[in-house]
Amino acid sequence: MDLGPCVSTEATGKSQAPHTGTTIVAVSFDGGVVLGADGRVSTGTYISNRASNKIQQLTDNVFLLRSGSAADTQAIGDYVRYFAEQLACELGAPPSVATVAKLVSTMNYQNKEMLMGAMIVAGYDEQQGGQVYGCPIGGTLVREQWAVDGSGSTYIWAALDDAFKEGMTRKEAEALVVDALSLAMARDASSGGIIRTVTLDKTGAHVRYIGGSDVPTWFEDLPAPNAAAAGMAVG
Repeated sequence: MDLGPCVSTEATGKSQAPHTGTTIVAVSFDGGVVLGADGRVSTGTYISNRASNKIQQLTDNVFLLRSGSAADTQAIGDYVRYFAEQLACELGAPPSVATVAKLVSTMNYQNKEMLMGAMIVAGYDEQQGGQVYGCPIGGTLVREQWAVDGSGSTYIWAALDDAFKEGMTRKEAEALVVDALSLAMARDASSGGIIRTVTLDKTGAHVRYIGGSDVPTWFEDLPAPNAAAAGMAVG
């Protein structure tokens, strides 16, 4: 996600938007859904925050994963939360996950010429259980078993496609989200920092925070076996 004004380019005399980057993931399992996001906020190559929260609560049982422009997606989340509260008062009950997702999609579509935000809506209700809705730039809304977006998503599509299976347990889904995020963070320079996850099921919302030093690493990030010993032997 990016913060800040556009960067001017003297050579062309035009404004150039800074590069955007993040990784957001949502995975459904048997009885609920798991959402996760990295914590890095950058403007171009400048990292302004390593522990940003890109998971925004819309209702008690529905959350929004945000990528793209922080200002745009935060505004959408705030408006949708307000409208969802109004709807809950009228209905006398919380709106369904599908209804909240449609609110996000409608606002995104009606302002598609001005907004830059790729989002994922995920939640749990008694009618349809755990649900994941992808809402990319432009306002399309698609229900999926799992969804991923942001610059880091290009590195993990195949991994998620291979690892996801129907009827996953909560533990398996949580592990998959953390592994997918950490893999993207190892490859994508615009994703990094910490990992936040939210698990939604019939017992409510369960939040988890994984600090930077506890994020799983991959073999490329580790020193070669016995490298220190080999160096001492050569020396």
